[in-house]
Amino acid sequence: MGRLTGRTVAFLTSDKGIEELELTTPWQAVVEAGGTALLVSAEPGTVRAVNNDLDPGGEYPVDRTLDQVSAADLDGLVIPGGTVNADTLRTQGGAVALVQAVLGAGKPVAAICHGPWTLIEAGVVDGVTLTSYPSLATDLRNAGADWVDQEVVVSQAGGATLITSRNPDDLPAFSGAVVDAVAG
Repeated sequence: MGRLTGRTVAFLTSDKGIEELELTTPWQAVVEAGGTALLVSAEPGTVRAVNNDLDPGGEYPVDRTLDQVSAADLDGLVIPGGTVNADTLRTQGGAVALVQAVLGAGKPVAAICHGPWTLIEAGVVDGVTLTSYPSLATDLRNAGADWVDQEVVVSQAGGATLITSRNPDDLPAFSGAVVDAVAG
């Protein structure tokens, strides 16, 4: 049995602009650890990934829509990056509410690259040490976070764990931190 057997991790995305490696690498880590990975988005169908924010990537099937999932169903939540993905997610009330609910239930939430924009919108970064793609540093500081330039940062926020990383180069550390946090 794997470390995550019986545990479910949602990957929260918009319908387009998801940085492909930031979706597929932690997904694979969850599955290899014995967990169940779910792709959650606002609409049913498929989502479209990109590589380096511009080059077309693959399409991935949505497992559940935002209205079909709750914090009670999950053991953790991952927000992949991609500029368009992250910018879209932070405008979706259901996505922001899911982040708040998962953290409120004391479960880990992880965001990489531009993903922390959704954390800002959820109002969960004040007083928390985080990292992100460097262009978000000012946004995070303005929201009250302590931004640092590190491969992965694991912080506590309101009784739950927040995991953040900067970019695809940090995926091994990010994916390991996700598995560790969900495993407990």
